[in-house]
Amino acid sequence: MVPNNSIVPMISWQNLETLLLDLDGTLLDLHYDNHFWLEHVPRRYAEKYGLSPETAKDELISRYKKVEGTLNWYCVDYWTQELGLDIPVLKQEVDHLIAIHPHVIEFLDAVRGLKKRIVLVTNAHGKALDIKFRRTRLGDRFDAVVCAHDLGLPKEYPDFWEKMQQVQSFDKTSTLLIDDSLPVLRSAHNYGIAQLLAVKNPDSKKPEKDAEEFQAIQTFLDIMP
Repeated sequence: MVPNNSIVPMISWQNLETLLLDLDGTLLDLHYDNHFWLEHVPRRYAEKYGLSPETAKDELISRYKKVEGTLNWYCVDYWTQELGLDIPVLKQEVDHLIAIHPHVIEFLDAVRGLKKRIVLVTNAHGKALDIKFRRTRLGDRFDAVVCAHDLGLPKEYPDFWEKMQQVQSFDKTSTLLIDDSLPVLRSAHNYGIAQLLAVKNPDSKKPEKDAEEFQAIQTFLDIMP
């Protein structure tokens, strides 16, 4: 049966031990990343190589698509080398756009009050993570942080979750994962994680996403303990 995504999900908090949370698009507004890769990088790329903004953007989007869903797509060092641009420096040029989604802080505090384990599980590269943690001060709100680059696989691969078990063990039957990426949610489903939730508005400047087969939240108020 396909869930009705308009129904507010019910979480059985008493039966939950571990909360796995994505970062970009889930806790943080994806507008920063979308603007960075689709507007700011093409602008700087055009300036460096003497291209028109349109040509630069078309070329970069083509290059992005070739590695989408792989670890390289998320790798700051890969793009620095590929594009001849200092990606960490460029990220800091627009870091004022980094923003926490509404009600995230209250939600994390409420879950911590229930003594649940909170683990950030992200594909973000460590250098990007440092920039975002400096800007948001979110880093100390997790019991652990698992970065896909440290495990050598992105979350889109079901084997990622087995690797994660080796560094941050969790019981699949009492775990909830919240993520804005449908491929990631599907890989987690295939691995057997019991509770999965999507995010309707990863990017505040864009329309709602169709969560397809998954239940989804509008904001964290929907599942506030």
